[in-house]
Amino acid sequence: MADAFGIYIHWPFCLSKCPYCDFNSHVAATIEQSAWRGALLAELEHFAQETAGRTVTSIFFGGGTPSLMEPATTAALLDAVAKRWRLADDAEITLEANPGTIDAERFRDFRATGVNRLSMGLQALDDQALRFLGRRHDLAQAITAVELARATFPRISFDLIYARPGQTIDHWREELDWAIALAADHLSLYQLTIEAGTAFHTAYARGDFILPDEDTAAGLFELTQEITAAHGLPAYEISNHARPGAECRHNLLYWQGDDYVGIGPGAHGRLTDSSGTVWAISQLKAPETWRKAVAGVGHGTKERVALGRDERMAELVMMGLRLNDGLSAIRFALRSGKTLTDAVNRSGLDMMIGDAFLVWDGDRLRATPKGRLVLNSVIAALLA
Repeated sequence: MADAFGIYIHWPFCLSKCPYCDFNSHVAATIEQSAWRGALLAELEHFAQETAGRTVTSIFFGGGTPSLMEPATTAALLDAVAKRWRLADDAEITLEANPGTIDAERFRDFRATGVNRLSMGLQALDDQALRFLGRRHDLAQAITAVELARATFPRISFDLIYARPGQTIDHWREELDWAIALAADHLSLYQLTIEAGTAFHTAYARGDFILPDEDTAAGLFELTQEITAAHGLPAYEISNHARPGAECRHNLLYWQGDDYVGIGPGAHGRLTDSSGTVWAISQLKAPETWRKAVAGVGHGTKERVALGRDERMAELVMMGLRLNDGLSAIRFALRSGKTLTDAVNRSGLDMMIGDAFLVWDGDRLRATPKGRLVLNSVIAALLA
């Protein structure tokens, strides 16, 4: 979708911090809902003035736990978007939620605001694993939430984390089969990684748990691709699987290099100006610091940097090769002003193709199944 344009709205609050999470999320016992509604609306207005005339094709409420915001806040934000931009008739409007009882009871209210896609953080279909991952819900709550979501929203998705300590191929096969039976048309399946600054980083360094070895992790990844494809939900991106036509359009916007506005603490955006310069924009991360800035100047922008040609090309390569369809050479040239073969390390490209990590498919450069297993190394060879 060449003219895709999205809005990302970040709600930074959670009821608790999961030990694996390195997102900009903060535990808050109480939230001044009206004050936060006003701040988000003010920053939305700031960016609306800069992007007047654009057609919004997707809106994504991320976090944190956006289902902790009052549905009235969601409604006010969606109403503001519709008034300040043109909202596409088929706009995808996604809200992230946790499957606890409180969230489940609010699903109908969020649907009434215009949310048409719900993305839930289940993370596991196993009570012991849920406890290890620090989730507040149990398996029964997860199942109830999925069933209610399917009855309430036209489209749903949920996340699972695999390659957990002690997880075997057979155990993951069972869990994944169950997940596919529960799922409607989209699954996000992530391998557990240990990120700096998280509670798991400290615990892992201390030796509190051991992750599956490299061969087992690769086997789990390969099994994930095989089972989802066999059930009609093939990977369209490294960690995302969908029935044809049910891909997350908002995330595709990121991976294909389209423009988007980022609203809220720690949000990021990419905007192209009339000269063709792409601006990388990031908002202040600390919630109260961001809110004070919005109260003072109407926005909480921390940094606004014009991407150089090399930076832009590297970003397009890194994001585009995550897609199963690969990176379109035509789209790349339109976005960067340079041909793909001239932009990357030619010897690295030849080596990756010769070793069957990459393949040309029409105008698209795609990672092979072998290449997707070591995609970071493949990209490093192209950008060396």
